[in-house]
Amino acid sequence: MEDPIPGAVPASQPTRHLQAGIISRVRVENFMCHSNLEIELGDWVNFITGQNGSGKSAILTALCVAFGSRARGTQRANTIKDFIKTGCSYTLVQVEIKNQGEDAFRPEIYGDKIMVERRISEASSSITLKNSQGKRVGTKREDLREIIEYFNIDVENPCVIMSQDKSREFLHSGNAKDKFKFFFKATLLQQVDDLLKGIEKQLNEATALVDHFEESLRPILKELDDLQEKIKSMEFMEEMTQQVQSLRKKLAWSWVYDTERQLEEQHKLIEKLKGRIPSCQAMIDKHHHKIEELSDLLAKKKSQISIMIEKTSEVRRMKEELQQSLSMIMKEKTELEEEKDRRTRQIQRNVQQLKALDQQIHDLHEQYMKNTQAEEDEIEERLQRLQAEVDNADANCQRLKEEEDEAMQKVAIVQNQLKEIVNQIEDFEKRHREVSSHIRELQMHQSNKVTAFGGSRVTALLQSIERNQHRFQIPPIGPIGAHVKLHNGDMWSIAVETAVGRTLNAFIVTDHKDSRILKACAREANYNHLQIIMYDFSRPRIKIPSHMLPQTNHPTVLSVMDSDNPTVLNVLVDVAGAERQVLVKDYDVGKTVAFDQRIPNMREVYTSDGYKMFSRSSAQTILPPNKNLRAGRLCGSFENEIKHLQRDALEAKENVQHGRGLKRGKEEELRNLQQELSIIKRRRMDMDRSYRAKEFELKDVKKMHASVATAAPSSTGDELHRDRSKLQEAIQVKETSLENFETTVSEAGKKITELKVSLRNLGESAKSENNALAEAEKELMMIETDLRNAEGEKKHYEEFMHTRVLTDIKNAEARYQQLDHSCKENRQKASFICPESEIEALGGCKESNPEQLSARLSRLSERLERESQRFPESIEDLRMLYEKKERKISRKRQMYQAFREKVQACETALNLRWNKFQRNATLLKRQLTWQFNGHLKNKGISGQIKVDYEEQTLSIEVKMPQDASSSTVRDTRGLSGGERSFSTLCFALALHEMTEAPFRAMDEFDVFMDAVSRKISLDALVDFALNQGCQWIFITPHDISMVKNDERIKKQQMAAPRG
Repeated sequence: MEDPIPGAVPASQPTRHLQAGIISRVRVENFMCHSNLEIELGDWVNFITGQNGSGKSAILTALCVAFGSRARGTQRANTIKDFIKTGCSYTLVQVEIKNQGEDAFRPEIYGDKIMVERRISEASSSITLKNSQGKRVGTKREDLREIIEYFNIDVENPCVIMSQDKSREFLHSGNAKDKFKFFFKATLLQQVDDLLKGIEKQLNEATALVDHFEESLRPILKELDDLQEKIKSMEFMEEMTQQVQSLRKKLAWSWVYDTERQLEEQHKLIEKLKGRIPSCQAMIDKHHHKIEELSDLLAKKKSQISIMIEKTSEVRRMKEELQQSLSMIMKEKTELEEEKDRRTRQIQRNVQQLKALDQQIHDLHEQYMKNTQAEEDEIEERLQRLQAEVDNADANCQRLKEEEDEAMQKVAIVQNQLKEIVNQIEDFEKRHREVSSHIRELQMHQSNKVTAFGGSRVTALLQSIERNQHRFQIPPIGPIGAHVKLHNGDMWSIAVETAVGRTLNAFIVTDHKDSRILKACAREANYNHLQIIMYDFSRPRIKIPSHMLPQTNHPTVLSVMDSDNPTVLNVLVDVAGAERQVLVKDYDVGKTVAFDQRIPNMREVYTSDGYKMFSRSSAQTILPPNKNLRAGRLCGSFENEIKHLQRDALEAKENVQHGRGLKRGKEEELRNLQQELSIIKRRRMDMDRSYRAKEFELKDVKKMHASVATAAPSSTGDELHRDRSKLQEAIQVKETSLENFETTVSEAGKKITELKVSLRNLGESAKSENNALAEAEKELMMIETDLRNAEGEKKHYEEFMHTRVLTDIKNAEARYQQLDHSCKENRQKASFICPESEIEALGGCKESNPEQLSARLSRLSERLERESQRFPESIEDLRMLYEKKERKISRKRQMYQAFREKVQACETALNLRWNKFQRNATLLKRQLTWQFNGHLKNKGISGQIKVDYEEQTLSIEVKMPQDASSSTVRDTRGLSGGERSFSTLCFALALHEMTEAPFRAMDEFDVFMDAVSRKISLDALVDFALNQGCQWIFITPHDISMVKNDERIKKQQMAAPRG
């Protein structure tokens, strides 16, 4: 920065004392375009000049920022951090304020100078106030605001700091509304107007609130009227209360008399019921003995049937073995007969050969000499014919052999099929017997569920336990299956039976002594291998935490079972581990849950069809369903299971009948095939005999031809004699062998006859045994039917005894005790309410019906209750409440009236201030016109300012010297640029005279002025500034050499901007 421009200071210029609040120095760092700038200001007039872009306006912006202005208020940035110079991390603004003279602010703290320092970074902004020694005094905005308000520094007032934008907007705008805003804000009229409007709004709200309070009193006044009505109704209720008390006394003693009458009737009823016990007990004992006899007979009959079934099976097996032996022997006999026939045929052929040899020998002697060429030709022709016949017979033999093999295969296939059908029939018959037996068991279970868990033995055991009940410390619980219920039993019965089926037959006792007694009862009932579990009956039901259960959505065995006895559920958990056994619907899901998911706290997985899956270490095990398992005892309904089994039995019976039909068909087919096989065999054997005969004939002819062709007659005769001897020897050997074969065949025939007799006898025995078995099963069904009927009769009488006789007696006795207790209690209560003599004095109530008295009392009490509900308070409380509310309303009325008087006083004061505001606004308008004309005189111009507070407009009218001869008044829009700027400047100076501030600043106030207007304006400004006596700061880019020199005028020039 250059040094101030020197100027001549006249000796006659008066000096002035230093005043408080003026700016002595401004320093900035990294602010806008400045890296480091410090400028000192004079106490009077300061001119700062420089080229555009040299940072002149940044000085005024720094003043605004230092005194707390917002970034948008400076019109130079959007945010406060935008003032930081590009490439820097912070900016610092320091302003030094003089604090001297009588108007100094807290000189004892700050001294003769106040330092205002504002530091801005990317993340924060801080204010620091220092005294003349540089010591920090405050850092709060409230401290800065206190200084600003004390010195009346309003940087947002355009009369204090007029920035470039405000200069352009004000000095060169012809808009009347903008000028009005400038005037309204500069004279502080806007601040007073906003304050008075805010007070008016608050007074309106206060008036509305007082109206609301007064309105809220109306419901309370209505409540007072309602209270008055209640008090009148309460007086009537007191009379009703006395009537209710009298009825209550009578009702209390009427209940006593009524209970005594009921006691007499109940005693007679008990005596009558007790007379039914002997006859009912006699029927129960009769059917009990009958059940014991039938149970023993049933057990014996079942044992007998099992023995008969085993015997029948043995007979069937023996029959099959005999049939197999018979077929083998018959086959062997057939083969022997065939061999016998074959050997017989061989002997016959040998005999024929022997005869042929004899004939040949004879012919040889006769025809030795007659051997001619014609003879040889005949033999050759015969050889060819015989060879063709042998080949044809051989082909036929092979074809018949193949047909025989094929027929034998068909017979074997049909025999196997027949055997399979017989086995299927036996399986279906066995299935039918098993299902029928199961149906009978389920029917027995249906009549007595306990028998499902041990059969008839458990019934005998329970009867033994009942007889020895006094010996047990605590009666045993069992069987366990009779104490549980299965949710969705049709689905999970097989899975649960597989998981805990053995445990369901067990009994639970509390200690070893009871266990020994229970074992003795089991021996007495012939119940061997009874499972006994010892458990503490006093233990409450186990609560299993959720984290100890298998972490899966599938149910567990424990979750699908329920019992009224907590001990049973505890045993299922502690003994059977039911809470860790998971149930799934099918095989694939079971494998996924058991082996793939690794579910914690899971022991086994059971499928709905009976598969068991578990994993131990790395071994994975899958056990198939138990075929002998019967899950009907846990099903949801025995009736459904019985119907299902009856369908199975009917299906098995139909399968047996169907199998028997198939068996008859196959037997007929087998007979046909065997007959066909016999025919083929006979044909094959005939063809075989024909083939062998032709073959022997062919050989004889060949030998004959050879003998004729090659051998001499003598040698040929010797050979024929040797052949004859050999044949005779062979015939003798074969005849001996044939005799042995005949012996073997006759023995086989005898054996076949014996086997047929044995088979016939065995069939008759099996038939009698089957008939005996069917008869035994029929008798078993009749015994079971009788047993069920006897059990039903016994159960009927026991239920009748328990539900009708004993229960009625017990209920009657309990009723008697209850009535007796009630009678004593009623008499005690009635005596407490009032003595019996008082009731007799009131006229007595022995003949009164309690129900009628109670009805009268109820009606009266209900009416009294309704009235009491309407008026729950006592009459004294209502009177006190009435007085209390009346006093409360009175106090509120007085308080609300005082509020309204205060609000009205505030409204009166506000109206007075509005009048003063309007009067002051009118005076300020006049004062502005006077001051405006006073500044226009310097150029020989006159004018006036028109202010319209209603329309919020301000217009300037000027009369130029050339118009003095006329009354023409020009608007500023009709003036030249210089004239308009000068007139606007005069308007601004007039406003400056009407405002107070320790310093003022104007930036580029002389733009758009010509040289003459600028000279006049500068002179006017300088004279005004010197005469007014406050500090002025003028910033302009133009030449100020025309400004007069004075010691009170300080001129400074900014350095040129760097390229």
